[in-house]
Amino acid sequence: MTIQQIVDFAQANSTAEHYRPAPEKVLKGDPEQSVRNHYASPCAQFSAGVWEGAVGQWSVSYSEHEYCEILQGVSVLRDADGNAKTVRAGDRFVIPAGFTGTWEVLETCRKVYVIFEQAQS
Repeated sequence: MTIQQIVDFAQANSTAEHYRPAPEKVLKGDPEQSVRNHYASPCAQFSAGVWEGAVGQWSVSYSEHEYCEILQGVSVLRDADGNAKTVRAGDRFVIPAGFTGTWEVLETCRKVYVIFEQAQS
């Protein structure tokens, strides 16, 4: 490995992938999203990049562990029991694998994500 293999997000020029959650998962709005995946490990279990989402709400079910750092905007995460956590610019947190609930973007949201997908046994 060399210094050239270090991934600097400030200099990364990854192509944005635009998408929307599956229609059956959308609960409110038109939550268009984009992701710039700046790094994916050779084993495909680890990735990191920048995600952006428009106002809306959709169902989520995490098979991966995800570290998030909110760069811009406001979102509300709700668990399956309806408990809510509001996250905004400057917040850092981990969503453990197995979390189910909803993600709602109140103000266009941008985050750095780091994902670890456990191998299926």
